[in-house]
Amino acid sequence: MSAANPSKLEETLGYRFKDKDRLKLALVHASTHKRKKDGQAIDNERLEFLGDRVLGLVIADLLLRRFPKDKEGDLARRHTALVRKEALARVAKQINLGSYIDMLEAEAVAGGRENPAILSNACEAVIAALYLDGGLETAQNFIHTFWHDIVAEDPTPPQDNKTALQEWAQGRGLPLPLYKIVSQEGPAHAPVFEIEVMVKNHTPHRAQGTSKRQAEQAAAGALLKTVLEMKL
Repeated sequence: MSAANPSKLEETLGYRFKDKDRLKLALVHASTHKRKKDGQAIDNERLEFLGDRVLGLVIADLLLRRFPKDKEGDLARRHTALVRKEALARVAKQINLGSYIDMLEAEAVAGGRENPAILSNACEAVIAALYLDGGLETAQNFIHTFWHDIVAEDPTPPQDNKTALQEWAQGRGLPLPLYKIVSQEGPAHAPVFEIEVMVKNHTPHRAQGTSKRQAEQAAAGALLKTVLEMKL
């Protein structure tokens, strides 16, 4: 279950690295525990930090151009949806990134190559490697190519159910909604969370999702739908 040759990944990315070590580093998961002589870790975590910022900048610029009539709040919700873990993991799966990640055998056996958190982090690191090796335009080309379908899927800004429920509660002088994990099932690389949301004087609602955020949003949406239908 060793990692695939990164040269094939270059074909998928549509870019040949001048410094091959940049791409290799982007694919080293922290579980390998590799160290330089001075004790510094050799993994992709620092690149993740940079890639997150590059992605954020490129997506912000893309949204400003793509949706010239959107208000700041609408742009912010779109941006949040496009840079979060789920979007990164989706792109990572599209380019089969998991097969190239250098990780411990035990991590791979436990489903590490399909783990959304590991995939999203590696995707950020690859974006950083593209930026460092080829400049902003190279990273931008990758992001525009592989985020195109995600951006185009919904012409309306994504709804933030948690914010909407919070505003509804505050508007009625109620305490903020409370969220708690009811259960977590499934393997580490494909968990299913069940979340319960509670608002004072109202029946709690539960929902499931593949991440806590997703489950919280679904639970908030379910409760919000109920209270709005009651016209309270």
